[in-house]
Amino acid sequence: MIKENHSLTTEFILIGFTDRPELKHLLFIMFFVIYLMTMVGNLGLVALIIMEHCLHTPMYIFLGNLALMDSCCSCAITPKMLENFFSKDRMISLSECMAQFYFLCLAETADCFLLAAMAYDRYAAICSPLQYHTRMSTKLCILMTTGAFIAGNLHSMIHVGFLFRLTFCRSHEINHFFCDILPLYKLSCVDPFINQLIVLIFSGSIQIFTITTVLISYLYILFTIFRMKSIEGRGKALSTCASHFLSVSIFYGSLLFMYLRPSTLKGEVNDIAIAVFYTVVIPLLNPFIYTLRNKEVVNVMKRIMNSYNLLKNT
Repeated sequence: MIKENHSLTTEFILIGFTDRPELKHLLFIMFFVIYLMTMVGNLGLVALIIMEHCLHTPMYIFLGNLALMDSCCSCAITPKMLENFFSKDRMISLSECMAQFYFLCLAETADCFLLAAMAYDRYAAICSPLQYHTRMSTKLCILMTTGAFIAGNLHSMIHVGFLFRLTFCRSHEINHFFCDILPLYKLSCVDPFINQLIVLIFSGSIQIFTITTVLISYLYILFTIFRMKSIEGRGKALSTCASHFLSVSIFYGSLLFMYLRPSTLKGEVNDIAIAVFYTVVIPLLNPFIYTLRNKEVVNVMKRIMNSYNLLKNT
């Protein structure tokens, strides 16, 4: 690492959560358990959807890909964070930094489009049930999923590409637990205005488009639900959409507050707390939010457990 402030920096130190030794073991255990639960929950859900033919529908295809992206997000952030709890130098190279942000941006961008696709899927299923298979065909489902991954890759490559125009010669300390672009901009000795403008334009456009899609879909869904005469049907429809809307609200709320809020509201402590939400908490909660409130998934899991118990007893 280059030690002088006026020379170029190619390695950084991730400050992380705390320098207090008495808290490091507790935080390591907590985040390690969360990481294991996140990977088991999301990859288990992906495996379940792949194995069970009855779950090969657009809603579960979107859900499976969402779980896959949540796993990608956890793998990009958590292992390095756990390593740094007991690392003496807590170093991360510029190339590692770019790779970490690339996969995080890929996962978060794909999540935005997948959540919008899931909202449209619920709109088609509840508002036009007789035309559902026409409106949400397998071809359209595959196109929407592929589009989400393409958009995620393009968005990541744009931001990482623009990082190459920056040089870092101020400090080598990143006051964060992972390599996000906003803390990197603060260390640049080149004016990062263009990079910040690119973040505002592309991230803002993606979030406005996908949030608008989600809100319009759910407005139509709510109007349809309240016009239902059957109380049982109304309750079932609300239950189906409640978990999705809860996940969407937490996810978009944290992203909007992190990347698109006014600079006067920005603070390093707040940034770390918000980042924990969309990189650690949401990937952990999503599989449980969607599966525990979904009778079809619960029934499949019960059937698998019963089959396993029968084989074990024979």
